[in-house]
Amino acid sequence: MPSDINKEKIEAAVLRKLLDHLRKNTDVQNIDLMNLAGFCRNCLSKWYLEASRDTGQEISYDEAKEIVYSMPYEEWKEKYQK
Repeated sequence: MPSDINKEKIEAAVLRKLLDHLRKNTDVQNIDLMNLAGFCRNCLSKWYLEASRDTGQEISYDEAKEIVYSMPYEEWKEKYQK
């Protein structure tokens, strides 16, 4: 089992891969993710926001969504939401 520090680095890398995967697969709609997995990009944004608060580095919900979507949320919706 990896040490706590290595585990955190691994978990961070996994999150980056998940976000990258979702960014590349814009055809996967949030509603489909919710129905299939019980979470979506917006959930990830909320979890990101919560983690920012927990670490004392609070960001806004809009900033969290922009990190997850890799662009402003409204722009993503216009381009990719069906």
